[in-house]
Amino acid sequence: MPRPKKCRRVGFIPGNACFHPEIKSQVQVVLSIEEVEAIRLADYLEIGQDEAADSMNVSRGTFQRIINSARKKTADALVHGKTIRIDGGNYQVESGRSCCRRQRGECSTINCDRCEGCIDCHKPTNI
Repeated sequence: MPRPKKCRRVGFIPGNACFHPEIKSQVQVVLSIEEVEAIRLADYLEIGQDEAADSMNVSRGTFQRIINSARKKTADALVHGKTIRIDGGNYQVESGRSCCRRQRGECSTINCDRCEGCIDCHKPTNI
């Protein structure tokens, strides 16, 4: 059985949860909040991987895996005209709010995917 994932620290929750190509597609690519944060830190803010990994409270190797996954999903969506939806993840908002795993299933983080009973989690996104 694998180790439980640590909460990744993020400092930004995007206001738009969905991006559509000009010709709407039913096929979606889902980016997690931590993948968006990795893109923001590495590509938008141009922060080095060591500093970005420290900012997210993960190892450099984990940051590398997160950013590679995010870039691959984004490239797939752009090349194939897929909808990009931002949803879920295992993260902690930098303001100090805890993730569900640390709160024994009580969701106190926006859009986390750790608890099924929370009214803020698992909201269906209409396209």
